[in-house]
Amino acid sequence: MKHLSKILVVALMVLGFNNLQAQDENNPWQFGFGVNAIDVYPTNDASASYPTGALFDEYFNANDHWNIIPSISYVSVSKYIGDGFSVGARGSLNRISKLGDVAVDDLSHYAIDGTIKYNILKSTKLDPFVEIGGGYTWVDEIGAGTVNGGLGLNYWFNDNIGFTVQTQYKHAFEDYGVKHFQHLAGLSIKFGGTDTDGDGIYDKDDACPEVAGLEAFNGCPDSDGDGIEDGKDSCPDQAGSKEMNGCPDADGDGIADKDDACPNEAGTAALAGCPDADGDGVADKDDECPNEAGPAENKGCPWPDADGDSVLDKDDQCPQVAGTVANNGCPEVTEEVQKQLNDYARTILFDTGKTSIKAESTGVMVDIIQILNEYPTAKFTVEGHTDSVGSAKLNQSLSEKRANAVRDFLVEKGIGADRLSAIGYGEEKPIATNNTRAGRTQNRRVEINLVK
Repeated sequence: MKHLSKILVVALMVLGFNNLQAQDENNPWQFGFGVNAIDVYPTNDASASYPTGALFDEYFNANDHWNIIPSISYVSVSKYIGDGFSVGARGSLNRISKLGDVAVDDLSHYAIDGTIKYNILKSTKLDPFVEIGGGYTWVDEIGAGTVNGGLGLNYWFNDNIGFTVQTQYKHAFEDYGVKHFQHLAGLSIKFGGTDTDGDGIYDKDDACPEVAGLEAFNGCPDSDGDGIEDGKDSCPDQAGSKEMNGCPDADGDGIADKDDACPNEAGTAALAGCPDADGDGVADKDDECPNEAGPAENKGCPWPDADGDSVLDKDDQCPQVAGTVANNGCPEVTEEVQKQLNDYARTILFDTGKTSIKAESTGVMVDIIQILNEYPTAKFTVEGHTDSVGSAKLNQSLSEKRANAVRDFLVEKGIGADRLSAIGYGEEKPIATNNTRAGRTQNRRVEINLVK
């Protein structure tokens, strides 16, 4: 354990000195000095040869337990290394006249500690922090390694000077070591400001610390000399006007050249500085009909309506056939057309007991195809039906096959397969009685019905 304490102290010191060359924020160094108080009472140290209280017991009882000498009794130095972290070292001295509730004969107290500090808030007057570390403490010339942890608060009067209060618990590794709290109060001074860009303005006051600039612009440059600093100049390499945020406007249309798609022709802001002769919202340079208003979707030209049905070709699903607006420009299948279609379909003849279409039905099929072609977007169901002669299972199968035979014929002759579906109903949907030959003849049929 003794070796561990020494290794911890060395590691903290090495960490600190290895980072001394790091440069991050303005005034990275902090030097502090003031008074410290040693309190061994509220440590809950049952192994001590002197009485102590429970942890934090009578923590603020300065009169009975705190050991203070009326002079500067600590000095510290730390270096900011980034992301709120600082490393440093602190030395302190004191005289111990109170060990818990026991008066002693002014024991000497010396300590040197390595610290790692994390500032919780950034760039505020009230600057709380937490600190951990380790060190070595001598009480009456008996040394012991310690591991330390505590809290503190800086109050900065200005960028460089502040007041610091801090408290920490120091736990001794060795059994004979004195566990104790150490409280500190004093002044802190931040320093070490640099002038990275060499423009005569320190980084802490330089709005552009890494680029040489002018005092008038808080250290920022004005590359094009137009009186507008580069950070506020939208065109830092081209002289311009304040109205244009430092950019030129060659055509005087109030749109800076860098944002003007037509920098040599006066235009409108809505069209990025380009003109629009026909006022259709399409810039002349992109308008295929610059003197005739039309939508942007058609490159500035009016949409055509080839079939004259009041549905523009772009929205017309049947641009070459006049239709209705309600049916997206396609003709609608009326009840009359539906009836005519089924009048034809019910005359389709099949070979007896088979699914093959008789040759004499070819003319009827041609008529059906002509009707379907007049309604190119309409979808239909080919339905097969039988009479009740024979088993229901055989009739169902026969109706499905005959419906598919008609569908396949129509698809083969050019009707889109996606427009036709086939279904068989067998003997389920008679339209006449099955008790007569005439009724059974009517029930053996094919229907082609519009899918709504």
